[in-house]
Amino acid sequence: MPLFLSHRDTESKERMDDPHCDADKLYNTYQQFSQINALISRWRHIYKQFIRPHLNQHSQFSFLDIGFGGGDIPIKLAAWLQEDGINFKITAIDPDPRAMEFAQTLDMSSNIEFLQCELSELNPETQQFDFVLSNHLVHHLDEQELISILQQAKKLCSKSVLFNDLRRNDWAYLLFNIFSRPFFRNSFITEDGLISIKRSYTKNELAAIIPQDWNVQNLFPFRLMITCEDE
Repeated sequence: MPLFLSHRDTESKERMDDPHCDADKLYNTYQQFSQINALISRWRHIYKQFIRPHLNQHSQFSFLDIGFGGGDIPIKLAAWLQEDGINFKITAIDPDPRAMEFAQTLDMSSNIEFLQCELSELNPETQQFDFVLSNHLVHHLDEQELISILQQAKKLCSKSVLFNDLRRNDWAYLLFNIFSRPFFRNSFITEDGLISIKRSYTKNELAAIIPQDWNVQNLFPFRLMITCEDE
C-alpha cells in the first residue's frame, strides 16, 4: 500500500489532454510512447500469456484497441500476430483528432484500421471483437466512467477484455521521476507520466469497484490488469 501516494489524485490533469498544449511536445510524446510502452507496459508478456494461447492459424481473430494514443500497441500486436501466422484484423479507436492525425503518419499493417471515435459510438449488435484491449486508459477514469467503459467493452467482446494500466506506488513514482528524465526530452512523457501514476488505482481500490465477473491482478513491476473472460 503506498504511503506518499496513499490517496488517488483525481484533480491533476495531464498536459497532453489540453487541446492547446505545445504541438511539438505532443508530437514527440506520441513518438516516444513506443519506447516507454516497450519498457514498462508488458504487452509482449500479456500477448504470450493471455492472448496467444487462445489463437490458432485456422481462424481470423479480431481486436479492438481503445484509446490508441500513439498507435504503437496495435502496431506491435500486429507484428506479433504476423510472426505467429495468425490471420487478424485490428480496429484501434481514439476520440482525439490529434491522435488520429499522428496515426496517419505511421507505417502499419493493412490489417490495422485507426478510427477517430468514442467507444460508445460502436454498436455491439453489429460490431463484435474477439479481444478488447486498452493501455493506460483506466487511470483517466473516475469510478462511474470506469464501470461504464467496462460494461461497453464487455458487450463488444466475444472472448477476453484486457485493460492494462499503471499501479499507484511510491517506488514507481520515484523511479520513473529519476530514470525517465534523461531519455524522454522535449515531450510530456515525464510530467504526464508522474501525473498518471498519481491518478492510477491500487489493486484493492479496483477490486472494490469492478463488477464481480471481472478480475484484477498485479503485473510486475508496477502494473495492474483488469480482465473479463467470456463464459
